[in-house]
Amino acid sequence: MSKEELNKIVEKAHEAFLISKKFSIQKRVAFMRAVADEIEALGPELIQTAQKESNLPEARLTGEKSRTIFQWRSYADAVERGDSLDASIDTVNAERTPPKPDLRKTAVPLGPVAVFGASNFPFAFSTAGGDTASAIAAGCPVIVKAHEGHPITSGIMADAISRAAEKSGMPEGTFAHVYSSTYETGQQLVSHPLIKAVGFTGSYRGGKALVDLANERPEPIPVFAEMGSVNPLYLLPNKLSTVPQELAKQYAGSLTLGVGQFCTNPGLVIGIAGEELNQFIEELKGEIVKIAPGVMLNKKIAAGYSESREKVIGQSGVEVLAVSETEAAEGQGIPTVATVAGVELLVNPALLHEVFGPFALIVQCKDASEMLAVTEKIEGQLTVSLFATNQDLAAQEEIVSLLQTKCGRILFNNYPTGVEVVKSMHHGGPFPSSSNSAFTSVGADSIKRFVRPLSFQNWPDEFLPEELQNANPLNIWRTVNNEKTKKAVGDQLSAVG
Repeated sequence: MSKEELNKIVEKAHEAFLISKKFSIQKRVAFMRAVADEIEALGPELIQTAQKESNLPEARLTGEKSRTIFQWRSYADAVERGDSLDASIDTVNAERTPPKPDLRKTAVPLGPVAVFGASNFPFAFSTAGGDTASAIAAGCPVIVKAHEGHPITSGIMADAISRAAEKSGMPEGTFAHVYSSTYETGQQLVSHPLIKAVGFTGSYRGGKALVDLANERPEPIPVFAEMGSVNPLYLLPNKLSTVPQELAKQYAGSLTLGVGQFCTNPGLVIGIAGEELNQFIEELKGEIVKIAPGVMLNKKIAAGYSESREKVIGQSGVEVLAVSETEAAEGQGIPTVATVAGVELLVNPALLHEVFGPFALIVQCKDASEMLAVTEKIEGQLTVSLFATNQDLAAQEEIVSLLQTKCGRILFNNYPTGVEVVKSMHHGGPFPSSSNSAFTSVGADSIKRFVRPLSFQNWPDEFLPEELQNANPLNIWRTVNNEKTKKAVGDQLSAVG
């Protein structure tokens, strides 16, 4: 795609933004629900195409399609409720000295958003995925750069969104889909002065490059990049002593689910060396050898897994414990578990790098003090999982407290690979797991990434956005003089000129 062609697409998106920002919230909600209907109506071709392009199984893709539909509908519901508007009103007090003005605050869309499709979720985190849905929910036009790993699948989804836009009367440019295998197209998109934000799910290298590029612009813009994570899993002593075999079986399943190709894959296990950890390791070895290699998303990702795996295995002090007894064919990822002493990890940060695939590194600490030291070395993570008893939590209070500063989601006796699409989910974390730990990329709160606050002072009621008008025509929850309410504001409290 030429620079001129891309420029026209972005300019169309900007024109659409200027038109659609005047639309009612109900029109935006109707558009989102139409997108969900269009995706739901897609037949077997969608699943079959995605299978061919991504090597993902039918059941996984069917579930992911349902998740994608749910995202659009649940985010539409959130928009209808006014959740992301966070509307607030502080009414006039003319008797005060000096007089207090009437102030009303809402959230308005940033403008056109560039979204980069992900490789590992061709539906839920790609062309019609959460970044696109949440940006549209915010009122922003979206330009998606399709992922090269599943271009035909992306095209089917893009057509569904475009049909919904046309049927809903949205202006041309509300949604656009860009195909390109070059880095230059993405760079031009992020650098364009009319692009106001970026959504990205992928590697640290790719996400950090976009963040740096956005910060170098004359007008820096936010990049909401979810960049992966090693997702440490802690095995605390009392819990481990009760069910080591059961934990090992469950962990093997979580580690190899989807050939380990989840951003929340638990690739690092941290425990205290001893008989209990030995029992866990022996059981895990027996499980891993029985799990056959799986076909990865594409040959490039399979090659990346092999390279990263070999790099970790080659580090000082690392010992391979178990490998699948089935030899991996080309394009497959072979389940592997290795181990290293805690003291080695303390002096070698390379051991903390993500290996995207079915690979686990077990860190054996000599005691709780070394476990704390290892914890201090851990960078920002999407998730941290603690397998513990209440007694463990009390005994390791310092570690537990420190871990809460390291992640966006902390789990208790649960595995992290499931990411629920609900308001209370936080899918993000301290750098480098994401570029902005204050925001989530999953759940209706993800809409807040693509809006900004705007206050109106002493404005005539009829010229205010509907969510701030006295009568509350949207019937949403608002904070009025520090009280949450759906009640109308009395006419006598209207702004004064």
